[in-house]
Amino acid sequence: MKLHLDIQLFGHRKSGGGKNGRDGNPKYLGVKKGDGSKVTPGNIILRQRGTKIYPGLNVGIGRDFTLFALAEGVVRFKDKHKRKYANVIVDTPADTAATAVSES
Repeated sequence: MKLHLDIQLFGHRKSGGGKNGRDGNPKYLGVKKGDGSKVTPGNIILRQRGTKIYPGLNVGIGRDFTLFALAEGVVRFKDKHKRKYANVIVDTPADTAATAVSES
């Protein structure tokens, strides 16, 4: 009496495709407006994954942690309490401030 056992050793047969075909699209992360750059409302300051840099004055944060300007001004990066912040400093024209002082 012969006993014939059919045992399957592998779950699937290997195909010839290889393991390398997974190349994703570039994400274009990083600083878009540097320190001292002028921005208008809506300008993207920084694209990042997670909060490496936090929003400061006049800066908003998007769902994907993108920092963007909420007001017109100049971008400034600052370290505070072991965190980095991006701020937009609003320009106050010197001539309008001088005329307001002289009129009063």
